[in-house]
Amino acid sequence: ALCRLLLQEPDILLLDEPTNHLDAESVQWLEHHLQQYKGTVIAVTHDRYFLDNAAQWILELDRGEGIPWKGNYSSWLEQKQQRLANEAKSSERQQRQLQRELEWVRMSPRARQAKGKARLSSYEKLLAAEKTARIEDARIYIPSGPRLGEQVIEANGIGKAYGDNLLFADLSFSLPRSGIVGVIGANGAGKTTLFRLLTGQERPDSGTIRLGETVKLAYADQERNAVDPEKPVWEVIGDGQETFMLGGKQVNARAYASWFNFTGGDQQKKAGVLSGGERNRLHLARIVKAEANVLLLDEPTNDLDVNTLRALEDALDDFAGCAVIISHDRWFLDRVATHILAFEGESRVVWFAGNYSDYEADRRRRLGHEADQPHRVRYRKLTLG
Repeated sequence: ALCRLLLQEPDILLLDEPTNHLDAESVQWLEHHLQQYKGTVIAVTHDRYFLDNAAQWILELDRGEGIPWKGNYSSWLEQKQQRLANEAKSSERQQRQLQRELEWVRMSPRARQAKGKARLSSYEKLLAAEKTARIEDARIYIPSGPRLGEQVIEANGIGKAYGDNLLFADLSFSLPRSGIVGVIGANGAGKTTLFRLLTGQERPDSGTIRLGETVKLAYADQERNAVDPEKPVWEVIGDGQETFMLGGKQVNARAYASWFNFTGGDQQKKAGVLSGGERNRLHLARIVKAEANVLLLDEPTNDLDVNTLRALEDALDDFAGCAVIISHDRWFLDRVATHILAFEGESRVVWFAGNYSDYEADRRRRLGHEADQPHRVRYRKLTLG
């Protein structure tokens, strides 16, 4: 549908979440195309790099008002923070979240890289900080679960094929206990299959996967259907209880629901009538509540609003555990990822230490001009020796 619309070249192009479900290569091509587009483009999107690279104006909808801002997303952050500072009734929590994101935006690439490396060596510090944190001050709080040992998850030479199509072969990696690994690649390349291997839902055709003795996994998949559609949001999140224990502290289910932007009447909505973004927030709330020390998140940012995205990034930054996250959201991966596991096509998977921008710079060095061209997913054919 998007391709057909672009080929028509209308004077005014209206795009509703155009980057949802597109891989990073396709999004970069779309940004470049829209930068040269002769007509007017109006896009509803929560993709912050897309806004940074393609937008010249931003219209923010806030409390029933439409507020125009000249500039891209980074410029909007600066102007928004100034506006909040001028509002006596502005939320201190929202200002803190904006400040954390602004500090990251202002960092040099070298400083961002150093921040990611510092996280890898600070597991004990994160664990100690979590024990003294006040849950009620958190927007989204992810309890760390049991203490992780040195071994988290190790994959040694694993391979998987469907029919004659080889998804990947001889894949090896070892997850660091405070690492946040972004898993990227085209749709159908094998990312979700890897998660199914890690959770034991499927077995690799070759190689081994070992989970450390202290690992407690929590898995949020793309389907997210395992809830009673007739139950209200707060009841689904709290498993029918008004209060529950989280990180050793008692939490009210309705207050907890508000961390994920379910407030007022939204808490009474039946799960079966929720929008895509609301369902995503509902399942994030449930998976976080599991108190696992290793999170497997499959496209957790799809359909999330920017405020919830920012809150999730902050929560992952403070999480004293390991997370493996399938995502096409480049801004999100730049803010949180310490490593990238990239499904590059032709059944090749690359393990890279660094965030998305670091990986992308390395990929461009390796592939040259070819790195800018979107590719269809291709698999090596399985050969039997």
